[in-house]
Amino acid sequence: MSDQTIHVHAVVKGIVQGVGFRYFTQAKAQQLGVSGTVANRYDGSVECELEGPAHAVNAMVEWLHDGPSSATVTGLHTNERDVVGLSGFEITG
Repeated sequence: MSDQTIHVHAVVKGIVQGVGFRYFTQAKAQQLGVSGTVANRYDGSVECELEGPAHAVNAMVEWLHDGPSSATVTGLHTNERDVVGLSGFEITG
């Protein structure tokens, strides 16, 4: 049984900037084998592009519901997108 590759766009709201959220997100994604990007947005939220095996991306989305202990997540919006072949995980903004 193969684990299908999926791509999820996520926007995390709350106290998620200035608390190391992007760095913890990058470390968690690398641990799970998820590719993509994470960036601060001008409205104070954090935006993620996540791509990889469905089980790993789903685990990453579950982690984003709480984030690191330094953050306070008040909302998470996700939607699936087309797979684009991302590799590695970068902090882009």
